[in-house]
Amino acid sequence: MIRRIIKIDEEKCNGCGACAAACHEGAIEMVNGKAKLTREDYCDGLGDCLPACPVDAIRFEEREAPAYNEAAVLAAKQEKQAEPLPCGCPGKASRSINRKAAPAVQLPSVPAVSQLSQWPVQIKLVPINAPYFNGANLLVAADCTAYAYGNFHGEFIRKHVTLIGCPKLDDIDYAEKMTAILANNDIKSVTVVRMEVPCCGGIEHAVKRALQASGKFIPWRVVTISVDGQILD
Repeated sequence: MIRRIIKIDEEKCNGCGACAAACHEGAIEMVNGKAKLTREDYCDGLGDCLPACPVDAIRFEEREAPAYNEAAVLAAKQEKQAEPLPCGCPGKASRSINRKAAPAVQLPSVPAVSQLSQWPVQIKLVPINAPYFNGANLLVAADCTAYAYGNFHGEFIRKHVTLIGCPKLDDIDYAEKMTAILANNDIKSVTVVRMEVPCCGGIEHAVKRALQASGKFIPWRVVTISVDGQILD
């Protein structure tokens, strides 16, 4: 079939590996110090690798290529995940988080200021059209991320329109509503912030499906937060 797919200029490629890290599907690998599209059927044609390249070595082209195989991509991701816990869902596993005590603050502490710029924030409650979507950088976050990551407001909510949800608990198809929001508004970029637990991948997949269904090319990235509050990628 003829479809949009990426093309990597190996002469321009400096071997930094940024595109391979940015490719959520695993379509790009580093081979002999150069980035290569090793699985054409893993490339979704959305181009989240393009803005990651510092030397502009990646572009789109329309050519004969196998269809994007989402099922194969998901299966490959599952193989890379840790073995499931005997107790069931890893996201429900109890654990204690031991942190070093913060140093004493000599000066009076300054209260943190909320960076939230709109309401509501729940994906299932937010309207499809709203003035704040015009020209917005969109943040779509799993609701646990704001509790796990200490500087969530400063690093993620600031200068973003924020939507939150939990794919494990909410009885709603996020992809359908997100498609409508992306298709009917001038969204400049999308940042997805999820937890490391497997069930949280649902929010990432919903946004990806929405981007594909919207028919628009919108730069997007995924940030994964560990249970102990570290940025993993």
